[in-house]
Amino acid sequence: MEKKTQLVHLKDGTSLLVPFILITSLFFLWGFAHSILDVLNKHFQDALGITKTKSALVQAVVYGGYFLMALPAGAIIRRWGYRTGVLTGLLLYGTGALLFIPGGSLQSFGFFLFSLFVIGCGLTCLETAANPYVTVLGEPAAAERRINLAQAFNGLGWICGPLVGGFFLFAENSESNISLPYAIIGVVVLLVALVFSRIRLPEINPQVTKDPEKKATGENHRTDLWKQQNFTYGLITLFLYVAAQTGINSFFINYATEQAGISAHEASIWLSFGGMGLFMLGRMGGSWLMGYLQPEKLLALCASGATLAMLAVIFLSGEMGLSGFFLCFLCESIMFPTIFALAIRGLDEQTKRASSFLIMSIVGGAVAPVLMGYIADTTTMALGFIVPLVCFVEIGCFAMGYKRVKS
Repeated sequence: MEKKTQLVHLKDGTSLLVPFILITSLFFLWGFAHSILDVLNKHFQDALGITKTKSALVQAVVYGGYFLMALPAGAIIRRWGYRTGVLTGLLLYGTGALLFIPGGSLQSFGFFLFSLFVIGCGLTCLETAANPYVTVLGEPAAAERRINLAQAFNGLGWICGPLVGGFFLFAENSESNISLPYAIIGVVVLLVALVFSRIRLPEINPQVTKDPEKKATGENHRTDLWKQQNFTYGLITLFLYVAAQTGINSFFINYATEQAGISAHEASIWLSFGGMGLFMLGRMGGSWLMGYLQPEKLLALCASGATLAMLAVIFLSGEMGLSGFFLCFLCESIMFPTIFALAIRGLDEQTKRASSFLIMSIVGGAVAPVLMGYIADTTTMALGFIVPLVCFVEIGCFAMGYKRVKS
């Protein structure tokens, strides 16, 4: 009972359960937006006759939006608060989704990329606001557990994305319709924005634990931030994690159809219920395990498992190679929220600014799919997964070398 109370209560006993529930609902929305991209890759290859390398631009423009929008999003949050950041993100997300309605008539790959870029900018605002906000909605010692629990609902969005996308784009005996799922999600997102426009979110400021001598001398916060080893190493690690996750999800369907011989529709169902189901369960289980095991130790174990999984994907084939993905999805589950929380631990009043840079590092998702697509086009699809393999090795190094600090 004590652990549950500490999870969403401040030290003075103030309950933050309601804002926690409201913010957690947002995690589902951007999980859906990201996971449906993995279905779009294969759809555009078939419908528009483009290469794997070119289809990877789907991820590149969305994650490129993270790179360009992260600092402006952070400035909005520092100036006007978390709620304004959430509203800005929801409005951009909803607008970009509704642009798919004219996009369905134009059938222009360039227009689809522009629509996805707008969505990416909206997701940047949501993540820049929601990720750090969840870490401060309770006891600092439970920050990693809290963000993993919230991210479990992100995992639910990852389940729904491939399922909905596969139904509309790959269902047999029916014409693919790319506009309808985006029109529905656009309306839902704008309705959520209306709800958030009518409520107030408490602004929680992290406890200041900086050396009073540094505060008295006015030491530059920008210099301080970049001297924090956990933050700078965490920034690189988060870049590589998102690169690995995005690359794996982007080409799972290609691998399944080419190496395991199953249909694209069946592969999208496996990705939804199998891969993303394990991803969600892993986050829920990880949140529980962190009540007994230090987050960095659990991260090291998961990185080791993901490395072994990628070796299976590269060197095995058929069902054996495909099974490696499911171990990887389970191991990936806790990585993003754990790396994020470890990187900002102990940064105090610099948390919002640090979060902007961490969200900026999500641009790693724009790099890996293009690189993997090029390797697949020139060699084999299986060999392309050497990219996430290298990323997981580095994540393990970050976890094992993490220097624990008080929050």
